[in-house]
Order: sequence, then C-alpha cells, then structure tokens
Amino acid sequence: MGPTESTILDNVLLILHTLVTLVSQLAGLGFHWILWIVWAALCLWGINWKKTRHFLASGAWAPAVLLMILVALVWSRIDPSPCPCGIANFWWQLGYVGLLVGIAMFCGWLQDVMHWTPHDINFDPPAHGHGDGHGHGHH
Repeated sequence: MGPTESTILDNVLLILHTLVTLVSQLAGLGFHWILWIVWAALCLWGINWKKTRHFLASGAWAPAVLLMILVALVWSRIDPSPCPCGIANFWWQLGYVGLLVGIAMFCGWLQDVMHWTPHDINFDPPAHGHGDGHGHGHH
C-alpha cells in the first residue's frame, strides 16, 4: 500500500468512528429526553387541534387550568421537594405542568401552520339494518 491509500483508509476509519460516536451521543440524548419527545409527538400528531381549539374557546380552558393546578398540587404533596434553583415546592411543579401545557399549545399552533391535522377515528360500531334476511337460520 502506498502512502495515499493508507491515508484514505485512515480517513474512512476516522469518519466511521465519528459517525458511530455521533449516533451513540444522539441516542443517549434521545433516551434522556424520551418522555418530552413522546409528549410532543402525541400533541402534534395525536390531537386534532382544530376541534380542541373550538372546545377551549367555548369554555373548556377553565377546567383545563383547574386540572393543571390540581396536578401540580398533588405532585407537590407526593414529592415535596424544592427546586434546586430556589423556587418553592408547589410553584416549580406548577411551572413544570405549565411548560407541558405550553408545549402542547405550541404543537397545536405548529399543527395548524403545517396542516398536519390527524384523521378522525370513528369508535362507534357500524350500524346494520335488521331486515328479514338477517341470517339466524329460522324461517
């Protein structure tokens, strides 16, 4: 092998090593943030924000805010710990829950801008008629 062939091989091996390192670091980062990623994916592709926006505008925002406060209150009683940044017990949990709701609202805005409305799924059983030929075997 000449000097250029070993240099090319060294460069290819260096590129492969760098790619493996990059993929492993991205996977580690993804596993660290997996709950946030799942939450954003659910809010972006699992909620029909066109319908949800109508319900929120017609008054459903009030129970949603009460639910946010209730979740933060229960969380602050289950795990009573102050934030390392110095914020008191209940208030940092309320901020965290507010951040989750803010991400959901941002995903709703993004869904509207990008036209990513999910398809409606009908959970009702199909209606079938009850006529003479209904197949019970009696005449």
